[in-house]
Amino acid sequence: MKSKFYVVVLSFAILTSAFGATDKGGLFVEPFLTYENSDFDINYPSPIGDSEGDYKGAGIGARIGGHVYESLFIGADARYSKYDYNDDDNSYDSDASGYTYGPVVGLQLPTDLSIRIWWNWVLGGSIDPDAGDDFDVKFEDGHGYRIGAGIMFYNLSFNLEFQDIVYDKTKLEQAGPFSNPGTFSDVELENKGYVFSVSFPYTL
Repeated sequence: MKSKFYVVVLSFAILTSAFGATDKGGLFVEPFLTYENSDFDINYPSPIGDSEGDYKGAGIGARIGGHVYESLFIGADARYSKYDYNDDDNSYDSDASGYTYGPVVGLQLPTDLSIRIWWNWVLGGSIDPDAGDDFDVKFEDGHGYRIGAGIMFYNLSFNLEFQDIVYDKTKLEQAGPFSNPGTFSDVELENKGYVFSVSFPYTL
């Protein structure tokens, strides 16, 4: 994990030169609106068995940080979403909520019309579907990454991210008559999908 971090930092350092960084710095805030469409796989214990499905929905979030150079930014990313959650194998369809947080590092052209790219490490998160008729589960300890790109014009940016996030801990609160409730550290939800967003970056 550390080696990947160093490779990403070195790559961004090289790209900063290519993007024509200047010495201008400063704090920034960037609220955003999101729409996520993700597929997932879950390795439930017996007798439930493995499952797959999808969830999609809208959310809000924000980044806050600083420009090391005009074209290099580093900060924190936090977001919260509401989903339509569909577990196809267990006929478990419900509303759900989720959140993630973690650091972000990115590059942007130092122009009014700018191309932007970034990497977001997800250090924590949760997905909590509402209880169904005989099924209730919550996924915690999310970690992974997002790779994003966008086009920014002044204080408006249109963005697309690919995400790969794993939730390592599962709280099985209700699972019908054949499975006992409990917390399982070996039951994972693996999520891959896309996040579309509109953001409003503002330099302080």
